[in-house]
Amino acid sequence: MFDILVFVYEHCRQADLSDDPERVARRLSAAGFENADICAALTWLAGVSRAPQHSLAPLPELGGAFRAYAPREAAKLDADGRGLLLALERSGILSPQMRERVLERSLATADRTLTIEQLKLIVLMVLWHEQAPGRLLMAEELRSSGSTRLPH
Repeated sequence: MFDILVFVYEHCRQADLSDDPERVARRLSAAGFENADICAALTWLAGVSRAPQHSLAPLPELGGAFRAYAPREAAKLDADGRGLLLALERSGILSPQMRERVLERSLATADRTLTIEQLKLIVLMVLWHEQAPGRLLMAEELRSSGSTRLPH
C-alpha cells in the first residue's frame, strides 16, 4: 500500500482523489499496481478524508499535556515512531488533532508495526489532505531526509 501512496502523492492532485477516484485507480493500474492493492490504498486514503476535521472538544496544545498510548497504538508504533510524533507536535508540524488523525490512519494499516518511513508517509498524507503548505514543506523535508526512500 505504501508504494501506492508514494505514487499518488508524487503523481496526482488531491482534488483527483475526491473528484474522480476511478480515474486515479485507472492511472494506478496503468502504472502496474494490482487491483486489490489499489482498492486497499484508495480506501485507506478515503479514510483520511472521512476522519473528523475537529473533535467534539478541542485537544489541548502540548504545553503540559501528555499523550499516553493505548496498547494497540504502542504495538503499531515503536518508541521511535512515538518519539517522531512527539517531535513533530513539539515543532508545530502536527497539531494534537492531526496527531490523532495520524494515529487513526496508522491503526488502519494492515502492517503489524510501522517503520519510521511508513509513519512519515502517513504524516505526509495527512498534511497533504490538510493542504497546509508550510507544514507540508516541513513534512516533505522529513520524507526526503530519511535514510531510505520508499520504493515505487
